[in-house]
Amino acid sequence: MRRIIHVSLIAPLLVPASVVTAEWIGEIKKEGNTTYYCKCYSDHSCYPTKAEWKAFNETIEGRLQPAIPPGAVCHNHLGNISTFDAAACTEYKAHFNDEQYLTDHNVAALWPLYTNNTCLPTENAEDPCTQGFYGTYVILATKKDHIKKGVDFARERNLRLIIRNTGHDFLGRSTGYESLIINTHGFKDVQFTKSYNGPGNWTGSAAVVGAGVQGRELFRHAFQQNPKQVIVGGECPTVGWAGGYIQGGGHGPLSSIYGMGADNVLSFEAITAKGEYVTANADENPDLFWALKGGGPASFAVVTSITVKTFPEIPSAGTILNINSTHTNDTKLFNKGFQIFHNLSNHYTAHGMFVYFELSLGSLHVAPFVGPRMDESKLNEVLKPLFDQLDAEKVPYSRYTKAFPSFFELYMDLFEDEAFAVQGSSTVGGRIFTQKDIAVNGDKIAEALLFASQPTPDSVGLSVGHIVNPGYGVPVADNAINDKWRNSSSFTLTNLLMSGQESWPQKLEIERINTDVVGKALREAGPDGAAYVNEGDLNEPDWQYTYWGAKYSRLLQIRKKWDPEGVFYAKTTPGTEDWSVLDTGTKLCKRARG
Repeated sequence: MRRIIHVSLIAPLLVPASVVTAEWIGEIKKEGNTTYYCKCYSDHSCYPTKAEWKAFNETIEGRLQPAIPPGAVCHNHLGNISTFDAAACTEYKAHFNDEQYLTDHNVAALWPLYTNNTCLPTENAEDPCTQGFYGTYVILATKKDHIKKGVDFARERNLRLIIRNTGHDFLGRSTGYESLIINTHGFKDVQFTKSYNGPGNWTGSAAVVGAGVQGRELFRHAFQQNPKQVIVGGECPTVGWAGGYIQGGGHGPLSSIYGMGADNVLSFEAITAKGEYVTANADENPDLFWALKGGGPASFAVVTSITVKTFPEIPSAGTILNINSTHTNDTKLFNKGFQIFHNLSNHYTAHGMFVYFELSLGSLHVAPFVGPRMDESKLNEVLKPLFDQLDAEKVPYSRYTKAFPSFFELYMDLFEDEAFAVQGSSTVGGRIFTQKDIAVNGDKIAEALLFASQPTPDSVGLSVGHIVNPGYGVPVADNAINDKWRNSSSFTLTNLLMSGQESWPQKLEIERINTDVVGKALREAGPDGAAYVNEGDLNEPDWQYTYWGAKYSRLLQIRKKWDPEGVFYAKTTPGTEDWSVLDTGTKLCKRARG
């Protein structure tokens, strides 16, 4: 095999012997006093030729396709390729805010910021369209063997590898410049059993869920069982349940009574960085089993299916609350209303509730308060302190309450699909506030969240809140999830909105505001808290501890065992300390040690 080194330096560099023995080295870069060894890219001699890509495609039954950005159909050219298609462009523009349409696409990302906002919808087909930060090729995997061969090819050729299920990804981990993408969205099988008899101490009902199954379709499958079942999943209908959600931990509307999504996993089927098929559960590969339950997405293995606990359906009640400009334009009064609402987070979670809310300048939209195992009367009783306090302070609002015979019916009626484009060009942060934080520092937390709506005169923010305490239902769990979740009260995801037209320096400045201004306010308001790996700040200070606490050192050891070469990469996940994306967000390179 070839061993080719491309040196990108002004002066010659002596290469350590350990690097020379590598099968494929893309580029050696020097930034200041730091030396980096990069993955192989198209301007390197080690990058596969067209003939080699074609030969590889034959090994995976023709499942390899060019990674064409979805918006390319609205532009005349993608590089040297003619891409304009009037009918396809009309369809794409009609579905630009349709999450399901985009998650079903081969490579689309719901947050175009992380594609470098390339090939956006346009009325002018002459507008430039480049590959941006999308990959070069995508494997539309329908068999485990397709995934295995993709992992092997990326490892052997030192290519950047991306595992993409839905592209429902706040942090850009489903995209990567000139990467090889493995799309697992086609793994849609779901099988239910009324009596589980595998490893672990669970003997109740369970389901085996393919990696491509999304949240709402999984809820629907469970509801169609006899008797009807529920599974812990996220509030968003398009999130990839087995492919990403679980590996981050997974909170959702039923987490206060049944714990995090990963708390309920019984077994994984996966493919490792070495291309090996493995089962991970309490008996087989227990270290990998532990790490996959909350240790971070795209970090330890490619998950192909998950066996998970299911539970009997439950009656549920929900309330929608609004405080906005139709009620008041008095900023002080609005802020008081939000403070009253959020300061009761411990009260809501003490009753096993989940609360989803959206906060922006002068607008609070709670949709909904979820009361599992409650009827309308019980939910009104639990929420009485909230409305009594709002009334006492003369805060105007509107409310709507309804009871349902099942959680699934509540979910379908009261939860709203997200309009992703609102957040699509945004930089993300967030904070888990614990029960202690809320009890001791509630007013300051409310103040910090209100501040996040406009942290600077030129910034506009949108916060998405989840009031939930998985520790209410599952006080202790043996997995990689940060223990702060066991005493959580409110997790809020913050966004600083962007136009999509910002220059690279402008993006970096907005990221700085996100971390050093908004993030700083959140950290100071919630000193007992933490952050959530699936929905957090990529530049979070001390991210190892903030995301995983004392569990990080164990996670790092497991990562080094199962992926010693760094085949998988997702920023701010275990084992990525030595890796950086250089050259204006393009080339993935590893820092030399010693």
